[in-house]
Amino acid sequence: MQCMEVWGGNIAIESGISVHGIDAWLYSQPFHGESSGGDIHYVSMCGEGRIGRFFLADVAGHGVGVSDLATRLRTLMHKSIGRPDQTRIARGLNRAFGRLSTDGIFATAVMMTYFAPTDQLVCCLAGHPRPLWYQAATRQWRLLGPSLGDTHEFQGLPLGVIHPTEYRQFAVTLSRGDLIVAYTDSLIEAHAPDVEPLGEDGLLALAASMNAGKPAELGRDLIAEVDRASDGTSATRDDDLTLLVLHHNASDPPPMSIVHKMRMMVKMLGL
Repeated sequence: MQCMEVWGGNIAIESGISVHGIDAWLYSQPFHGESSGGDIHYVSMCGEGRIGRFFLADVAGHGVGVSDLATRLRTLMHKSIGRPDQTRIARGLNRAFGRLSTDGIFATAVMMTYFAPTDQLVCCLAGHPRPLWYQAATRQWRLLGPSLGDTHEFQGLPLGVIHPTEYRQFAVTLSRGDLIVAYTDSLIEAHAPDVEPLGEDGLLALAASMNAGKPAELGRDLIAEVDRASDGTSATRDDDLTLLVLHHNASDPPPMSIVHKMRMMVKMLGL
């Protein structure tokens, strides 16, 4: 994609897209086969092609009524495309979401900003499930957080609940071949009759049983595994479903000076 471009929306889609350093695949299936739903997804690139941003929100509710909200959020994302610090974007989205939404509608969200010169992924969670992280060097899956300990304190409140709300973020360094899987909660809430929902740990276990060497197919295959584990299909789900797979190809962005790299990272981390 091109610098200053924002790609996405809330429609049914299965597509791939790339920014410098990251190949991404998006799978979005609105509730009961509708053409659009309550899961909103955006990808943007700026910083002269060095900064890729991935945004996934799960609006409370689904259906075509969310489409206008998705369009307005796209405009807000475009206005913020050049801001490296995504906590400022989250606060701005929280304020705007409160103004745009009606009847107490809110959304959980995950925002991930990839800085290609240093291979760092900066993450911010607003009440959203933790993404999965496959580390190619060890061939191990884990939940993406600032440490191996409890990360719920980093999740913040969903967008549109309380203003003002502070949002925290954390950074990880990706290695070539690493995978990040972000998703909406219909995957972890899936369950067979009289069985507990999968939860984050159950989804993590399913991902660990799959072939991480085929990232273009991983999202579709993981959705199918969740359906099998919960005795369900896309026709029986009671919520929208969206899954985003990021594959770190470690491709080099346009060159920049060491000083410029440091300044950009300081801005991204909000220091």
